[in-house]
Amino acid sequence: MAQKWLNKLLNLWEKLTTGSTNRKIFGAALTIGIATVFVKLVAVVKELTIAWKFGISDDLDAFFIALTIPFFVINVVAGSFNGALVPTYIQLQEREDKTAAEKLFSGVTFGGSLVLIVITILVVATAPLYLPRIAGGFDRPKLDLTFHLLCAIAPFILLSGIIAIWSAVLNAGERFALAAISPILTPTITIILVLWLQSWGSFSLTAGLVCGAVLEIGILGVGLKRQGVSLLPKWYGFDSNLRQVVSQYAPTAAGTFLICSNSLVDQSMAAILPAGSVAALNYADKVVALPFLLIITALSTAIIPYLSKMVANEDWKGVHHTFKQYLNLIFFVTVPLTVGLILFSEFLVRFLFQRGSFTASDTHLVAQIQSFYSLKIPFSMASTIVVRLIISMQKNYILMWGSAFNFIINISLNYLFAHWMGVVGIALSTSCVSLFSFSFLYLNANKHLKKHYIASIE
Repeated sequence: MAQKWLNKLLNLWEKLTTGSTNRKIFGAALTIGIATVFVKLVAVVKELTIAWKFGISDDLDAFFIALTIPFFVINVVAGSFNGALVPTYIQLQEREDKTAAEKLFSGVTFGGSLVLIVITILVVATAPLYLPRIAGGFDRPKLDLTFHLLCAIAPFILLSGIIAIWSAVLNAGERFALAAISPILTPTITIILVLWLQSWGSFSLTAGLVCGAVLEIGILGVGLKRQGVSLLPKWYGFDSNLRQVVSQYAPTAAGTFLICSNSLVDQSMAAILPAGSVAALNYADKVVALPFLLIITALSTAIIPYLSKMVANEDWKGVHHTFKQYLNLIFFVTVPLTVGLILFSEFLVRFLFQRGSFTASDTHLVAQIQSFYSLKIPFSMASTIVVRLIISMQKNYILMWGSAFNFIINISLNYLFAHWMGVVGIALSTSCVSLFSFSFLYLNANKHLKKHYIASIE
């Protein structure tokens, strides 16, 4: 009987996830979503453990500020590799041969690693200049702790860059499961080290980041080797394919720089507000980010290889249909989710965090921030799909201009709302920026898509 039901489930899975492109995207998204659920469950346990051990203490404030610049670099430099590499990598696989694609992968890994090593050195060397500015409210002992934590976190920059490139190539080869489940290692290791190395204080968190990333690279490396991809980076010269990646990378990195600057601005402005504001902002964002990342990570990771393939084959009718269908799906799912998060905000924060050093007053503050952060969910999720379309069409300059406008709006609204509402106003500013960002990106992406779509049916 059990075997019969298992066969039925397998047949249903095959029916739902094979055939049309939309079904393949659905299957890939479901695979990534299931893996991401497990990753996020472990991440939630990690956050509960951190809240139990640290509350919203000075140690945790210092850790989050120390993490700000490395995460900024990772998102800008390493995160941009994905958007610049995958469309060209897939084009080579579709139009030429795998050898050219593997040479491109090797060149990007080699060049990207060199860039990240240099940037890591600069991040540490210039820390005495920028840390006092982004942590303006910290006293000298707290600032010194932040610097030492930054030095310990620094290797995570290079490791994350390699993870981003290797995961992108696995996803381009439609090997979604391994890249989706491997991030479970970092929160798992962090939980173990926080409990085991209690005397290390917040340094146990940095150890968890670095050790988890090393293990993740090992797992991804095994997956790439089984796919027949050489892991040894080599330099084959600055050929036309690599130039195409660089031409898309520059505006992508510029746009990502400005997007990540918003987070840096938010953290810096929170640091000059009353003690604990940085930690409260991060706790609230993590609760909102859980459903956000679960859905959008699955959809965006699954959709970009298929969109890139359709663009490479000039299937604009398929691109148009897929884009519209999944955009409508996002709003259908996220609007009720947003309403629910706002209504049950305080209950969720109390249930998740209120224990140990995390008090009832902490719960009230984090719940307020979380409610305003929740407003960004539909627009941020929809923007991510629009961004994937823009990247697939290789119109990355749109991202740069949109991010520039977002940066200006974010600073202006932060000053206005933070003066009026304190740290809660920073969350409201973020949601307003998300609304503008979606509107700008959608109008521009839809304009280019319509041109191609109309041309294809004439």
